[in-house]
Amino acid sequence: MTTTIESILQYVDKKEVVELTRSLIRIQSVYRPQVEGGNEEKVARFIVDYLKNIGLDVFYEEVVPGRPNVIAIYDSGLPGKTLLFEGHTDVVTEGDLDSWTYDPFGGEISNDRIYGRGSCDTKGNLAAAISAVHALKKSGAPFTGKIILCIPCDEEGMMIGIKDFIRRGWADGVDGAIICEPEENQLCITQKGAIRIVLKTHGKMAHGAMPLTGINPNTRMAKLIVELDQLEQKEKQRLGEHPYLGWPSITPTILQAPVKGEPQINVVPAQCMTTLDIRTVPGQEHDQLRREIEDIIERLSKDDPDFTATLDLIEDRPWTETDKENEVVQVVAQAYRQVTGKDPVYNGVPGATDGTFLHLAGVPILTTGAGDRHIPHHADEYVDINELVETVQIYTLSALNFLK
Repeated sequence: MTTTIESILQYVDKKEVVELTRSLIRIQSVYRPQVEGGNEEKVARFIVDYLKNIGLDVFYEEVVPGRPNVIAIYDSGLPGKTLLFEGHTDVVTEGDLDSWTYDPFGGEISNDRIYGRGSCDTKGNLAAAISAVHALKKSGAPFTGKIILCIPCDEEGMMIGIKDFIRRGWADGVDGAIICEPEENQLCITQKGAIRIVLKTHGKMAHGAMPLTGINPNTRMAKLIVELDQLEQKEKQRLGEHPYLGWPSITPTILQAPVKGEPQINVVPAQCMTTLDIRTVPGQEHDQLRREIEDIIERLSKDDPDFTATLDLIEDRPWTETDKENEVVQVVAQAYRQVTGKDPVYNGVPGATDGTFLHLAGVPILTTGAGDRHIPHHADEYVDINELVETVQIYTLSALNFLK
């Protein structure tokens, strides 16, 4: 490290990022629509106060009642590029409390790790981004352009927060974005796409002793699922294993019959439903994949006059890919080398992130942050403190490299 870098990184405060992470964990932000306060509002208001105390320009924008986005700006006052850091406020459910050794909302420290829901995904990395901007502000290091902290709700759901952020024009003119997610500080330059589909086969209710008086939607769904498995195998053979993302997949996740009403062992249901969680890799066209599923339904209908199925596309998130030569990738790679003295490890994100929609809005993205990438959504979720501090340092120098 040069003297200049060292003089800037001395403002990275380990205690700040640790205590901010713990504070964020302790404010529950699981979305529970049937529970009063079961949303991101409390944690968002805490963040607003924290950012105002730092001296940033802060905006609080409600996406839907109780589910706000927080946006903060650190502006150099000089013309230049815009860098965005993105980290969401919502976390997934803690699940069965008996499966936890630590209080999921306690922010406890043990063996140099912070435990709790969101420690890894992604309150630790949100705290790292905030701490990085604070370090830059305290250092007084000169830069051009501005930094935007994008802190949206609902990343774990339908991503309404980032969609609203983009719809309001905040992404306009952003030159690069760092998506703050747990990736062991690896540089993720690609991520899988996601298609969510609800399939229903339609039959006719009947007595289980006299099934021929009805139409069984379950056997029709079974044929459809077998065809979908064959489509997945065909796509795997066509594309091979992606070096960062692995294999594409077509996964039936929920299987339910009847769709409405109470199931009974001696009753043929009127409907059967399955949901598909389809994960795509570069080289797959989502419209083409959907048409292939529709073609399967059409073919099965021709073979069986009693086969009737409907397809409802409920979400479409394309895969993303950012070239290694893109400036945002280059500056983060440079920061990684400056902090660690090593070359970065490149990888891909196995799922979608809010960066998916920033990419669609024309913003080059790179995903990186602290945390074991296999720990999110597990019981006893944690983040290593030393790795988290390293993340703050990488974020800090990435901003300076980008906005020099």
